Amino acid sequence: MATSTISAGKRPKTSSILLKTVMAVTGLIFVGFILAHMYGNLMIFAGTDSFNEYAHHLREFGTPMLPEKGFLWVMRIVLLASVVLHAASAFMLWGRAGQARTTRYVARKGEWATFVKRSMRWGGVALLIFVVFHILHFTTNTIQIGGDFDNPADRLVASFGEWWAVLLYLLAVAALGMHLLHGIWSAGMTLGLNTSLDMAERLRLVAILVAVVVVVGFALPPVAILLGLIP
Repeated sequence: MATSTISAGKRPKTSSILLKTVMAVTGLIFVGFILAHMYGNLMIFAGTDSFNEYAHHLREFGTPMLPEKGFLWVMRIVLLASVVLHAASAFMLWGRAGQARTTRYVARKGEWATFVKRSMRWGGVALLIFVVFHILHFTTNTIQIGGDFDNPADRLVASFGEWWAVLLYLLAVAALGMHLLHGIWSAGMTLGLNTSLDMAERLRLVAILVAVVVVVGFALPPVAILLGLIP
């Protein structure tokens, strides 16, 4: 009679692979949203009227097939579900890594890997906190910086007229860039895109390119507003 060679102790590895896949897929959803959001922010360079018109079109996108703001709510639900799945998977993997660690890394490469993992973990927590702040600031207008304004463009310009708000935003953007740099590469590895050394190198270059574009794209509007380049 044939006996199974799969032990019960190997089951958590399968679950870890599933968790990493969930993180990879939801992470790519975030990348798509981030690039679209960056494009929207850059509309401020076309003028405040163009920025407000862009925000207005988002609210009416898909009408009459969708109700007003229907597209925004669909997008919010997808993003919220992705955040919950991404964060839950990350915390579960974080906990397993802590339980499995029995010795400290002593090699230089191991120390760097530990630094990257900690940057991803704590950077992800910081980004999650910033996202909540960002929503309360620009979406619900619960947090007001520079005054109370009804239209998005005036709210944006007034907020980034404050140096500390720009600094906070730039720190969050830097954390986002680091998260994307390792996250995109890890997602590609998890999804099996590293089929060769050349593909692995291309994946690394894509991660660097996306991270740089996102950091520069998100940093330009607040810096330009602070310097008075956008009235």
